[in-house]
Amino acid sequence: MIVTRILGNAQQDDIAARLRERHVEKVSLAGEDLVKRIQRLSTDHGTEFGLRLPPRSPDLKDGDVLALPERSDESAIVVSVLPTDVLVIRPRSVLEMGRIAHSLGNRHLQAQFFADDSEYEAQVMVVQYDHTVEDYLRAEEVDFVRQSRIMPEPFRHAEHTH
Repeated sequence: MIVTRILGNAQQDDIAARLRERHVEKVSLAGEDLVKRIQRLSTDHGTEFGLRLPPRSPDLKDGDVLALPERSDESAIVVSVLPTDVLVIRPRSVLEMGRIAHSLGNRHLQAQFFADDSEYEAQVMVVQYDHTVEDYLRAEEVDFVRQSRIMPEPFRHAEHTH
């Protein structure tokens, strides 16, 4: 089987109802695999399939449905995103945030920002774990915590040339 499109997400009411009527197999993906358009995958039940999404397709997300057969005796396939090892940085001021963002930007690290109304319940910057970043944050006495999180968006490798 070759999957060529995302059929929807398990969070959508109509799809969630159809999934309840079927056996669901999960394909677990790490963050870096969410951006790959072409790959060979295997579900938690050993079903192998190919993924060939067209260019400009959105990145895969937790709950994306890759197979949802009409027959209820056939299995659906749903994406399950694996947690990412991250540093959650809680700056004490805009000045501290600017200094940290500038330093980490010079290292070409991807960052995600969250507001008070997010699951973090604070204004935070989240980056993939890196021991040199952890050392920098400790040396600068910046408030941070290392966590394992399912990120809403995958971190992408930052391309850069001078």
